[in-house]
Amino acid sequence: MLRLLVASAHIPAATGAGPGIHVSARFRGVPRSTRVVPAERNPTWNEVRVRVIEGHQLQGNDIKPVVTVLIGEHRFRTRIRVGNNPYYNEVAPGDGDPPVSPPPTTTLTVLNSRAIRAEATIGAFKLDVGTIYNAPGRRLSWKWLSLQHPRRPEAGSCGYLRVSLAVLRAGEPVAEPEEPAGSEEVEANLLQPSPLTPCVATLQLRVYRAEDLPQEEPTRPYLPAVLPAGGKRGFVAAAVQASFAGRTLCTRVMPPDANPAWNEVLFFPLRLPPVCDAIELAIISGSRAKVLGTATLHLSQISSAGAELQGGVSGFLPCFGPSFLPFYGPRPDPARRPSTPSETRVAYRGRVLLELSTHTGSPDGRQQDTIAPEDIARVQRLLPQCRRFGLCGVFYSATMLAPASELLRFELSIGNYGDTGDPTCYPAASATPHGHPLFDGNRYHYLPWYDAKPVVAVTSIWEDAGLRWDATNLLQNMARRLVSTHGVALPVLEAQLPKTPLDTELRAARLHLLRLMAAAATAGPPRGGWAALLPEAEAWLGRVAALAAEPQAGVPDVLLWLLSGPRRVACARIPTHCLVFSPHGRAACGRLCGRTQTLFLGASGHIHAQLRVRLWLGHVAESRDLPRCLEGTLRIYAETYENQTKLLGKWSGRGLPGRPSFSDITGKAGLPRHRIRPPKGWRWDGPWAVEPPRRLLLDTEANLGKVLEEVYENESRQPGGDWGPAAMANTDAHSPEAPAADEAWEYATLWGCRFHLRPRAGDLCRRRCWHRRMVPSQSSSVAPLFLLEGSPGTEAAVLEGEQPAAGTRGQGHPQQPMPLILCTFQRPSYFQLRCYLFQALELVPHGTKATADPVAHVSFVHVSQSTRVLTHTLDPRWDQALLFHRVLLYGDPRGVRDEPPAVVVEVFDQEGEGAGSFLGRCVCTPLVWLDPGHRQPPRLRRYPLEGPGGPAGELLAAFELLHEAEEGALAQLSTPPWRDGTFSVPLGIRPLLRLVALEVLAWGLRGLRGRSLLPVRAPHLEVQCGGQVLRTPPIADLAANPNFPINAFLLPLHLPAEEEYVPPLRLRVLDTQGFGYRPEVGQACVRGLGRFCCQPDAAAWDRIAQMLPKITAEKGATDKAAEREEEDEEEGDWWSKFYAAMGDTAKSHRGTHGDSLKVYSCELEAVPEFEGLQDFCQTFPLYQPGGPLGAGEDPVPVGEFKGLFHLYPLPEDPGVPPPPRHFQELPPSQPQQCLVRIYVVRAFDLSPRDRNGLCDPYIRVSLGAKTLGQRDQYVPNTVEPVFGRMFEVTGTIPLEKDLRVSLLDYDLLPPDQEIGSTTIDLENRLLSRFRAHCGLPRLYRTAGPGRWRDQLSPSRALEHFACTQGLPAPEFSTDGTAVTFGCSTFLLSHFESGPPAHRHPGAPRERLALHVLRACRLVPEHLETRTLYNSTQPGLEQGKVQMWVDVFPASLGPPGPPVDITPRKPQRYELRCVVWNTQDVDLRDTSVAGQRMSDIYVTGWLDGLEEQRQKTDVHYRSLQGDGSFNWRFVFRFEYLVAERLCVLPRKEHFWSLDETVQKLPPKLILQVWDNDMFTADDFLGVLELELSRLPQPAQRPQDCALTPRPSRWPWRGVRGPPHLSLFRQKRVKGWWPCTVQEGGKRRLSGKLELSLELLKAKEAEERPAGKGREEPNMYPALQPPMRPEWSFLWLQAPLRSLRYGLWHRHRCRIVLGLALLLLLALILAFVYAAPGYLAMKLVNPLQGWHLFGSASKP
Repeated sequence: MLRLLVASAHIPAATGAGPGIHVSARFRGVPRSTRVVPAERNPTWNEVRVRVIEGHQLQGNDIKPVVTVLIGEHRFRTRIRVGNNPYYNEVAPGDGDPPVSPPPTTTLTVLNSRAIRAEATIGAFKLDVGTIYNAPGRRLSWKWLSLQHPRRPEAGSCGYLRVSLAVLRAGEPVAEPEEPAGSEEVEANLLQPSPLTPCVATLQLRVYRAEDLPQEEPTRPYLPAVLPAGGKRGFVAAAVQASFAGRTLCTRVMPPDANPAWNEVLFFPLRLPPVCDAIELAIISGSRAKVLGTATLHLSQISSAGAELQGGVSGFLPCFGPSFLPFYGPRPDPARRPSTPSETRVAYRGRVLLELSTHTGSPDGRQQDTIAPEDIARVQRLLPQCRRFGLCGVFYSATMLAPASELLRFELSIGNYGDTGDPTCYPAASATPHGHPLFDGNRYHYLPWYDAKPVVAVTSIWEDAGLRWDATNLLQNMARRLVSTHGVALPVLEAQLPKTPLDTELRAARLHLLRLMAAAATAGPPRGGWAALLPEAEAWLGRVAALAAEPQAGVPDVLLWLLSGPRRVACARIPTHCLVFSPHGRAACGRLCGRTQTLFLGASGHIHAQLRVRLWLGHVAESRDLPRCLEGTLRIYAETYENQTKLLGKWSGRGLPGRPSFSDITGKAGLPRHRIRPPKGWRWDGPWAVEPPRRLLLDTEANLGKVLEEVYENESRQPGGDWGPAAMANTDAHSPEAPAADEAWEYATLWGCRFHLRPRAGDLCRRRCWHRRMVPSQSSSVAPLFLLEGSPGTEAAVLEGEQPAAGTRGQGHPQQPMPLILCTFQRPSYFQLRCYLFQALELVPHGTKATADPVAHVSFVHVSQSTRVLTHTLDPRWDQALLFHRVLLYGDPRGVRDEPPAVVVEVFDQEGEGAGSFLGRCVCTPLVWLDPGHRQPPRLRRYPLEGPGGPAGELLAAFELLHEAEEGALAQLSTPPWRDGTFSVPLGIRPLLRLVALEVLAWGLRGLRGRSLLPVRAPHLEVQCGGQVLRTPPIADLAANPNFPINAFLLPLHLPAEEEYVPPLRLRVLDTQGFGYRPEVGQACVRGLGRFCCQPDAAAWDRIAQMLPKITAEKGATDKAAEREEEDEEEGDWWSKFYAAMGDTAKSHRGTHGDSLKVYSCELEAVPEFEGLQDFCQTFPLYQPGGPLGAGEDPVPVGEFKGLFHLYPLPEDPGVPPPPRHFQELPPSQPQQCLVRIYVVRAFDLSPRDRNGLCDPYIRVSLGAKTLGQRDQYVPNTVEPVFGRMFEVTGTIPLEKDLRVSLLDYDLLPPDQEIGSTTIDLENRLLSRFRAHCGLPRLYRTAGPGRWRDQLSPSRALEHFACTQGLPAPEFSTDGTAVTFGCSTFLLSHFESGPPAHRHPGAPRERLALHVLRACRLVPEHLETRTLYNSTQPGLEQGKVQMWVDVFPASLGPPGPPVDITPRKPQRYELRCVVWNTQDVDLRDTSVAGQRMSDIYVTGWLDGLEEQRQKTDVHYRSLQGDGSFNWRFVFRFEYLVAERLCVLPRKEHFWSLDETVQKLPPKLILQVWDNDMFTADDFLGVLELELSRLPQPAQRPQDCALTPRPSRWPWRGVRGPPHLSLFRQKRVKGWWPCTVQEGGKRRLSGKLELSLELLKAKEAEERPAGKGREEPNMYPALQPPMRPEWSFLWLQAPLRSLRYGLWHRHRCRIVLGLALLLLLALILAFVYAAPGYLAMKLVNPLQGWHLFGSASKP
C-alpha cells in the first residue's frame, strides 16, 4: 500500500486559484484526490507580539532611553532606563483586533526622556508585519535592529536595539523565549532599515469611449412597456466610475447614446510597491446612479516587480492599453413578476476603451482632466484592425432539465451579437429550435434532438486579438500539461509585433521565460536529484502561470443562455480565449476549441441544465475546415409551420382565431411557403417537405415508466443492385419511410396547449412543420453557416454602417425566417455505461435531522437511473451497479474517448413519495473503452460531494463507458452479479470484504447536556459501522456514575480490506425519556479506523517487550559515569534540578547531576511517545445532531464519549477458535476518591492586561465545585511570574475529572480579568498505562528533597504495572539485586556499577524495580509546559505555564510528602567601590590665567538603583586631568546568584500600590563630571561595569585603553581571560577607561583607578565600612588624598588663589615688573622734584650749607 499524506500546499497568487483547491495524484493508473479546501487569498493574522530586550551603543551622553512600540494604531512604552546600554526585557501587547488590510507596520522608536520633545528621538526602525509573517516560523527572534534618525537617515546608525517579533495566528504555538546560540554576534543577527523610501507615482486612467451600452430599462418591468415615439427605447445617460486605494473618481455624464465618448483622464496617487491590487471600474446610469456593469483591472497582471523571473528582465510599472475592457452586470428580465425575487445574472453590458499609464514623481493634485485631441487620434492608430469572427456551436444533448410548460431553447452570444433579446443587434441563427422537454422515465427531462443536432452560428466584428490569445493559450497549455512546448511557443512569440507598452513588456518577459525553460529542459535531471523534481516543477509552473494572464484581449466572453419562453433561466460564461482557433497549431488554440465539452448552466447554486456542446470561435476567413471538425454533416433549412383549425368538423387554415395560417413554432406570424426566399447567395436544394414530428414519439403523455430510444438503419437498392444507404438513413419504428403530408400533423385541444401525435376527440387545432433545404449558390473559402443572410455581409458594409439585405426586426410585419442549421449524423455509436456505486461516506443530513434516507440519481446524456433507498444512515452502502444499455452517442467514438460525457450523481434524502431533499452532487468522468476486449476493471475512487452549504461527503464509485461496435459485442463481458433484485458491484471492482472483529470499550459519557433544557436521564450508546448497529445498556444514573455498566463489546463486521475504503464509525447517544421517547442528544463520526487496527494474537509481553530497551554497555557506562560524580556537602534543592534540566548549569548544583528532571516544551498529552495519554481510552467529542452549520460557525460539543476501539481480522472458518479479546483486564469503573497535588512553577509570555504592558497574575485552581487560590497572592507587575506554589485538592474521578488551572490579573476593584487557562483531564492520567498520575524519578531516595513521593514503592508499582498489562508478576531475588520480569532477567549491576553515591539510597530491591520501571518508558519525573487560552480570543495563545500534577487514589494509601518548590530568595550583597585616582580626564574649563583645567568629581550608582547615587568630593583645579579622591561608594542590593540578576523591588510611581520586581544585570555605572559653580556641570565620561562580566583592569594607567593592548614584552606571557565575575573573585583593583560619545563614535575621555569588593550581608556586618571617608573608615582605611596645594576652591581663599594662579607661574615677570615700576617711580619723582631743586639752587646756592652749619652749632 502506498500512502501519500498531503499536509498543505502553497498556491501562488497569480495562478488564479478558484474558491476551492484540491490535490489529485495518480499511481499506476489509479487516481486519487483530496477534499476541496477553500483557497486562502491573503495571509491574515490576529496578533503581533514584540519583545524589547536591550539596547546597545545608543548615541548620546547621560541619556535615559525609553522605547515606544507602535503596532498599527496601538502604542506601547517601556520603562525608562539609564545609560547607553539599557536592558528592558519587556513585552509589548499585541494587536488583538480582527485582521486588517493593508498590513500594519511596526515602528520602534528610542527616545531620550531627558531631552525636550523636539530633540528626544535617538533612533527609529520601521518594519512591516508582512516581513515578520514571511520569516521562518513567522517570527524574528533575538534580532538586532540598526536604528536611524528619521530626519537624518544619512547620519548612519544611531545605535542598536535587540528585539524578538512574532506574528501569531489562531491555534499556533508560541516558541519559548530561549536565546539562540550565536545571538551575541550583532552582525550575524542585524536587520538594516531599507535605504529606499516608498516611490510615489501617479496612475493616469484615460477613459475614451464606450460601445454596446444597454438600453434604458423600464421603471416597472412587470408592467407592459410604454415605448416612446418611434417604437424604441432610448439609451441611458452613462458615466464611468473608477475606484482605487480608497479614492473614487467619476467622469462626466454623457447624453443617452449607445456609444458615448468621454475622453477624460483620471489621476490616482500610487505608492510603489502598491498595496492595493484592484482598480474597480463601473458603468453607472446618470439618471438613477445605478450600476449597469462592472470590471476590474488587477495591477498584478499589468505590472511586475521583477520577482516572477529569477535572473530575468526587470519589472515594469502598471500600464494597460489602449484597449477595450468588457463590463458585466445583472441583466433585467422582462418576464419577471413582482412576486418572483430578482436573481443576479451575469450578462455583457458593454465595453470601454481605456488606457492606463504610470508616471513617477509627486502628484500635482489634479483629479481629472480632458484628453487632448492628438492623443485621441493616436489611440485610434494603436487599436488592432477589426476582423469578422465566427462563433459556432453544435448541441449534442441537453438533460437534467426541469419540467416546463413553456418551450425551451439555448442561445449562444458574444457581446450583443446573437442576443435575441436586443432589438438593436443583427438577426442571427444564434438560438436552437424551440422544444418541449421530455421525461427520461426516471427523474429528469431532456430535449429530443436525435441524430439532427441543432447548430447555431453567430458572426461578429471585433479587434483582432489573435496574437494575445496565442500567447495566453500557449502558456496555459504548457502549465496545464506540465510539458515544455517552448519549441512551438518561441517562434510564435518572436514573430509577434506588440501594439501597446504592456504587449512589449509581457512579450519580453515571456520570451525570457521560454528561453530559460528551454535551457532547463536540455540540462538533464535536477541537481538535487529526482527528489527535487517536484519543487522545481512547481516553481516553473508558478512562473508560467504568472505570465499567462492576458488582460488586453478586449473581446467579451461567450455566454450560453437557457431560455424558457421569454425568460432567461440560467447562464454559463466561457472565456473567449478558451474557444478561439489559431492557425499556429493545436497548442495555440483554446483548450475547448472544437472539442465536445460538458457545461452546467446554473443560477443561485442550482443546476438547471447539463449541456453537451462543441464550440468553435475564429476568423471567418479561416473557417474553411470547420465543417470537418463538426463530425457530422451540416444541413441548412428554411422552416415554417402550417396551422389549421377544426371548424364545423372540417380542418381549415383560413381565418384562424388567435393563430396565423403560417407561423414559427411559437405562433408568431410568418410568411407562407411561397413567399419565403433564400438569403442572398443561397439557393433552394429540393422542394418543400414535411418534417416528421419525431420529438413527440416519446412524451410524458405516453405514460411510459421506462423509455428506450430505438433507431432503425434504412438501406435501399435498385433492382439487381447492391444495398446502400437510403434517403432517410435512420428512422424510428413509427416512421419507416418519409411520412406523407397528411400524416405529419400535430394535434392540440386549443392553441397554446401541449401538442401530441395522435388525434383525439376534442382536438380543435393542428399544425405541421415544412422544411426546405438550401445550399450556397457558389463555393466559398468560408464555412457556409457564416454566410447566412441576417449577419453582416462583409466587413466593409459593417464598418460603413450598411444594413444587411435581410428583413429588419420591424413591428407587426412577418419577416423572413432565420435559417435552421442542423448537424446530422449517419451512423450513431452505441455505448454501455456501467456505474458502480459502492458507498457514500459522511453525508450531511438535511435541516435538523440526525440521519437520512439517501438515494443516488445518476444522469448520463439523456437517460438516468436511481439506486435503492437506504434508510436511517449517513454512510449508505448501496453496493449497486447501474447499467445503461445501448446509449446513443453521435460522432466519432474516438472523440467520446478524448472528451467523454460527464456522469452526474445527485444524492437526495428521500422523504416519502416526494422529490426528496438535496444532499450533494458530484460530476464524474467515466473511463472509456473502445475495444472491450482490452478492458481492465476500474477501481473505486472517492468523489467529493458538494451540497447546499459546501462539502457534503464523499462518493465511493467507479464509472466505465464501453463501446458496442456491433450487436452483441459486449456479450463476452460478464454481467454484474444479480442480488436482491439489483445488480451489485463485481468482485473485481468492489473492495475485498473480510470478516473483522470490532472490539468496543465503552467506558462512559462525560459532560453530556440534554436538548431543550431537559436533563439527560438514562443515555445509551449506538455504534454504527458497515450497516451493523451495536447498542450498549443504558447508564442508570448519569450524575452518580457516568460509566457504562458493561464496558467491553464485540461486533463482527464485513469491512473492506483496503483502509481507504473502510467507512467511518458513527456514534449516537440516545436518552431514555418517558412514554418510550428516545431523543438523540449527541453524535460523533470516527474517521480513519486504520489507527485502531491491531494483531489479535499478539501476547501481552510482546507489546511490552517493544518498550523495554536492551541494557547495552553504552547505557551502563553512561549511568555509571553519572553515579561516579561527587556531590557537594549541601544537597541541591529542586530548583537546582530544574535549572540543570533547562541546560543552565550555572544555576544548578553539581550534586543534582545524578538526579534529573524532564522538561517538556508542550503538554504531557502532546508528547508523541505517550500517545496523548489515551492508550486506555480515548475521548471523542459529541456534537449536536442536525445538518450543516452556517458559514463560519464551528460545531459546539455537547459532551464526550470515553472509549476505545480495536479492529482485527477473524477467521472465516467457524471451526477455528477466535483470537483472545483485548479488553479483559479492566480497572474498576466505579468512581474513586483521589488526592490531587498541583505544582505551578512559573509562567512566561503572558499577554499583558494593564496599560503599562504588564499584569498582576495569580493562580486559581478549580476541580469540580472546589476552587483554590487567593487574590492577594499575586505577583505584581510582570509577564514572567515565578510562582513556586503547590495546591492540594481532593476530588471524585470521573465525576470531577477536569482540572482547570487559570491565571488571573489582579485588579484593585474586582472582577479580575482572566489571562488564560488550561484544562487537564485527570481521568486520562489515572487510567493511562504509561503511569502518568505520578512521574518516576531517576533515583530512589528515602529522605531529603528528592524523597520518594508515590503511594506505592517501586517494587509494588512494578507489580501493579504487570497486572494492568496482563503480565506475570515480577520475581525478585532474596537480596533484591535481580528480578525476572516477563522473559528477561535484570540485574542491579546492569544499572549501577557500585554503591550509590547519593544520599539516603533505598533498598536494592526498590532501586532495581525503579530502574526496570524507567526502562519501560513510563512517564518520568517531569515538568510540562501548558499553553494558556482565553475564551474571548479563541485559538490565540495567552502565554505558557510550567507545572505538573500528581494524582493519588485514596484506595492505594497515603502519598509521600510533597515537593518543596518555593522560589529561591535573593541574597543581600554589598558592593564597595573605592575611587582612588583619575588620569587623563578631559579639561573643559579655562582659568583666569588662561590655563585648561577641570574641577573633577565622580558619581556612581547601580543600574536600576538611581536613588542610591553617590558622588565623591571635588578635585579642584586639575590641570593635567589627574584627580585623587580616596573615596568609597557603598551600594547594597539583592542578587539572585542562580539567575545572575539583581532583584529590584520598587514602586514605579508614588501612586503605585505594589512594588514592581525588576530583574536587571548587576551593572555599576560611574560618571566623571566637571564641577561648575554658576552653570550646569559638564559631563566628562562614563564607565559601565557589569559585575558578572567584568573587563580585566589594567595595572598601569598607560596600559588602560578602549581595547586591550598586547604586551610588548614576551616574558609577560599571555594575559588572563578578558572578563571575570566579581561574584567569584570578590575583589579586583586596577584602571578602567572612561568614554564619551562624539560624532557617533566612542572616544577615550579619561581613566579611573578603582578597587571593587563584593561582600555578602553577613560579611558586611562583620567588616563594616562607611561611605566616602566616614566612620567606620576601615577595610581599607582611606586617608585624605594628597592633592596639590593649588587644589582648592577660589572663594574660600582669594589670596591663595592669586598666589597659586599668578605668583607661581609668573613670578619672574612679576619681579621684573615691580622693578620696572620702582624705576619708573624714581624717574617720575626725579622729574617731579628736579625743577624746584634747580630753582632753589639758583636763588640761594648756599642754602644747604647754612642749614648744615646752624645745625652743627651747640
